[in-house]
Amino acid sequence: MQTSRLDRSPVAVWWRTIDRWFLAAFLTLMGLGVVLSFAASPAVAERIGLDSFHFATRQIIYMIPALAAMLAVSFLTPRQVRRMAIIMLGVFLLLMVAVLFVGVEVKGAHRWVSFAGISVQPSEFLKPAFVIVCAWLFAEKARNPAIPGNVLAMLLLCVVVSLLVLQPDLGQTILTTSTWGVMFFMAGMPWFWIIAIGSLAVVGAFGAYVTFDHFAGRIDRFLTGEGDSYQVDMAHDALLNGKWLGVGPGEGLYKKMIPDSHADFVFAVAGEEYGLIMCFLIMALFAFVVLRGLNTALKEHDDFTRYAVAGLVCVFGFQSIINMGVNLQMMPAKGMTLPFISYGGSSLIAIAISMGMVLALTRKKPTRLMQSGTAMLARHALPAE
Repeated sequence: MQTSRLDRSPVAVWWRTIDRWFLAAFLTLMGLGVVLSFAASPAVAERIGLDSFHFATRQIIYMIPALAAMLAVSFLTPRQVRRMAIIMLGVFLLLMVAVLFVGVEVKGAHRWVSFAGISVQPSEFLKPAFVIVCAWLFAEKARNPAIPGNVLAMLLLCVVVSLLVLQPDLGQTILTTSTWGVMFFMAGMPWFWIIAIGSLAVVGAFGAYVTFDHFAGRIDRFLTGEGDSYQVDMAHDALLNGKWLGVGPGEGLYKKMIPDSHADFVFAVAGEEYGLIMCFLIMALFAFVVLRGLNTALKEHDDFTRYAVAGLVCVFGFQSIINMGVNLQMMPAKGMTLPFISYGGSSLIAIAISMGMVLALTRKKPTRLMQSGTAMLARHALPAE
């Protein structure tokens, strides 16, 4: 797509200012999500009596609004991203409270709320809003020490963590707390506070271990290898069966035995059918997004943009690490989707919004664009010799 430097239409300006490497990585991951959905989901659909391509078709349907949301959000200015996040935070905090009373119960947890037959997981949409608002609070504290931004960010963390624990969703709690910790560290907080909050996190993890039997069971199974770890064992065997080049598209055997092969264990299906080379490619794409995001944040002069971009890519990276780590038996079992690739409407659209925010915040600044345009006009205005 080529546009003239003198073209000032919104799409032309967007194309000149967007980080095309980020855009290419996100579109590639979305494409892989569709391909792997066709590979992993038919066995699951047939097992529960649905049409073979039921989940694959729905994944494509979810992908359309996700792509639209990502591109639409990428047109926003940093101020508009912040305003959007504040509205999202208010709406989804209310829905997080509503989930506790009217939420759909799945395996003993209340994480979903249903509207007109459409199920939504509020915590997925809360994450990007939480990151943006905390980044703003940290930045406001740095700009004006009189503003209690850090205290407000801590209080917001306590509210979000409390709601997640009540569901309970300890995986999202760990993910959210870890991301907040990275942003807190980047904001230049004193070591006293970092050590104090780190100690509280350790105490909280121990409290979760002694309070929640399912959490303790997963930790014990991971450490001892004893107990029911069927899905994780099957995922591990699937990766071993695929070796370097895989058994071929559609030829995987273990996906027929893994109940969540289209969701939490799609990475194992990719490894079995397309080989470890495909797994390394997927890992490289996630690593590229995280490292490019952190590098961009490091070079950014605006505190809000720096904290926000770093926080968003950390959520993206931590979530992918947890998913792939479980598939590789390197972490205790935890149901968490692989961004852009696992099946799931709420997760897919929420991640698309998050990465749309990254695209919006990493666009070239208007000052650079104006300087470039001024230089172009000056060259055109010079008289011919």
